[in-house]
Amino acid sequence: LLKVSNFTLSGAFRLRTHHVLTKIVIGTERLPIKLWSPSPIEEGDSKALAQFRDLANHPLAFKHVCGMPDFHGGYGMPIGGVLATIGGVIPNAVGVDIGCGMIAVKTQMRADRIRRDKLEKLRLAIHERVPVGFSRHDKTQSFGNLAKPEETWDNQDFSVPAQGFVATREWNNAATQLGTLGGGNHFIEIQKDEEGFVWIMLHSGSRNVGLKVCEHYHGLATEFMERYNVTLPDTELSFLAEGLPQYEHYLHEMRWCMSYAERNRELMLQAVYAALEEVRGVEIEEVLKVDTHHNFAQMENHFGKDVLVHRKGAVRATGLVTIPGSMGTASFIGRGLDPEESFNTCSHGAGRQMSRSQANKRISPQEARESMKHVVFEFSSKRGKPDHEEMPRAYKDIDAVMEAQADLVEPLYRLVPLAVVKG
Repeated sequence: LLKVSNFTLSGAFRLRTHHVLTKIVIGTERLPIKLWSPSPIEEGDSKALAQFRDLANHPLAFKHVCGMPDFHGGYGMPIGGVLATIGGVIPNAVGVDIGCGMIAVKTQMRADRIRRDKLEKLRLAIHERVPVGFSRHDKTQSFGNLAKPEETWDNQDFSVPAQGFVATREWNNAATQLGTLGGGNHFIEIQKDEEGFVWIMLHSGSRNVGLKVCEHYHGLATEFMERYNVTLPDTELSFLAEGLPQYEHYLHEMRWCMSYAERNRELMLQAVYAALEEVRGVEIEEVLKVDTHHNFAQMENHFGKDVLVHRKGAVRATGLVTIPGSMGTASFIGRGLDPEESFNTCSHGAGRQMSRSQANKRISPQEARESMKHVVFEFSSKRGKPDHEEMPRAYKDIDAVMEAQADLVEPLYRLVPLAVVKG
């Protein structure tokens, strides 16, 4: 047991820290912070730690605040953060890409049947079918069984918003963004497990409609704070109080965005199947399929209370979960251990250890290409400079992350990348 008293990090706040293996407990003025960290806290963690402190001192926060081993600074709330609230919802504690998540499929195909030249053809075939970055489909895509929010609204206590739901106003834009990857850390990967079977894994969410929903309801939450003179540690953590119609409206649209994100991932998965069948001439069989969200909030019972658990870049650790590494490194399929201490939550990935700007400055073109030489991948360019923000060294070590959360999730499959498609 290592005890460190009155330790100050960048002057952000004073800590009472106990570091047991990889568990770090930090005392604040109100509630404790519990971090599952793959390493001792460092200077680079100061932004995230300051945000965790604001969460722990939030008037709605319950019991304690959690940071998964992939935690890093975000917008209002850290990515990899878990917050349980009583009495309201915080839109920015869910995030702008509502319903973002992973889908992974184990196929019957053997990796040794796909040579590197075939993988290159497969990468190009996927690009032909799946728009990436800011691109979208020229034609509207099928929403499947997903109806407009008004059509599924059944709350007898509150009416539909006067201006209608945000998602309905964005319907036409959302129809052409279905089945598109986006940019940033979103990806499509062809992988193999330790037995040599091919897996498909992809990461994407609710695209621009989720952003619009978050921005709209955060704006309403900010107005609510001002109207009732509510003082918060950070206005980015403004909330909509339970009992308000806007509280119910947000949760309804959030759940709609989660369904939209699922549909988005499914359409891309079908496009990858079509690309594989074109290149390999073999129909794909789904041996195992896992789909998990990591930006959402839902009512659950923890420590004897019904609470609204906000997970931002964090996965509910119940059943099978998908935990990707950085681009070019291993990913995991695991079994959640339903850990009560973390509100039944585990990490959603490796987590950044460099900001995007830091990565582009520190990682040389030579290092970037060397770190990705074992993977079929096309280097892109932004603003006339090499884009290295998703290179392996920009992220934490996924094996260390998995070790740090051994009490949260049990690894079942270790997957290594063969080919990567990015925005």
